[in-house]
Amino acid sequence: MVDFEGIVTVFSKRLTLLAYSVTRDWYTAEDVVQEAFIKAYKKIDTIEDSGKIGSWLAAITTRTAIDFLRAEKRRKWIPADLSYMDYLESFTETGMNPEEEVEITFLKEDLYKSLNHLSKEYQEVLVLRVQYGLKEVEIAKVLHLKSTTVKTRLHRARKQLKLAITEKYSA
Repeated sequence: MVDFEGIVTVFSKRLTLLAYSVTRDWYTAEDVVQEAFIKAYKKIDTIEDSGKIGSWLAAITTRTAIDFLRAEKRRKWIPADLSYMDYLESFTETGMNPEEEVEITFLKEDLYKSLNHLSKEYQEVLVLRVQYGLKEVEIAKVLHLKSTTVKTRLHRARKQLKLAITEKYSA
């Protein structure tokens, strides 16, 4: 019988550092390690060589961290305009290496930060359009606005996001 509590004590710090190297966020890394330990606990009986537990746990942690980043990427999808959306989607179709995945993750984070700097009226229409997939007419009904007002706000919000991202990445 394997002392799983001892394994957690010995490897948790090392695995947290490994998860952080992938996720670049301490809280996320801790969540990843906890999930990795749960996966390992369920499969602990399958390990044959107890000397390889560390590398086995490292592999589980790395895969869990990458899976977590991929899931985050799907949840945080807000393109600034069609050119960025086409650029980002091209990688999911062709496949990405880890460096490209991290680059895309940072780009999306920048988009969210830029979104938070928009006025409330621009944030509302953009989130309803992108996150919830509502059409301009539907957004107009929800916000009690004219369809042309929604169209104008969407255009201006995208323009401001594009400008913010372009300034950041051209500097």
